[in-house]
Amino acid sequence: MTTLNELKHGLEEAWESLAEGWHRLRERAAGALTRFKPGASVPAVPRRQEDFYLASPTWALLAGDVYEDDRKVVIRLEVPGMEKEDFNLELRGDLLIVQGEKRLERETSEGRYRVLQCAYGHFHRVIPLPAEVVADRVQASYRNGVLKIELPKAAARLPRNIEIPVR
Repeated sequence: MTTLNELKHGLEEAWESLAEGWHRLRERAAGALTRFKPGASVPAVPRRQEDFYLASPTWALLAGDVYEDDRKVVIRLEVPGMEKEDFNLELRGDLLIVQGEKRLERETSEGRYRVLQCAYGHFHRVIPLPAEVVADRVQASYRNGVLKIELPKAAARLPRNIEIPVR
């Protein structure tokens, strides 16, 4: 009987550890996970093949970096397989909104996909900015699958020393 209780206790501890690890992973990756809403670009699957087909995921990792120095905030997002025209960037207060659509382009009409591990469809990513930026001086470029956005910081409001005579 003791062994059964020990086994039960061990499984409970393992489950709690797994749940805690999953929770930590979710917290750390929450900023990088992006929801892709499937569009017309995902291939249709014939009814008889559904058992063998693993569709494109609806959540995917849109890896990126946010870098800041005294003059600017730089955001780099890895989004391979797109064109620069596929992006829509919007600045709302202290948030940068990146939207786009990743389309599945077939290179051949022969054969069929069995597994799609890349996410396709419309995506929407909101990135909080660490500082106030000058909206009309934002620059973006897309090269080799990396979207780079440079946001110049607004002039810092430095405190002024004013002498006030005491009477």
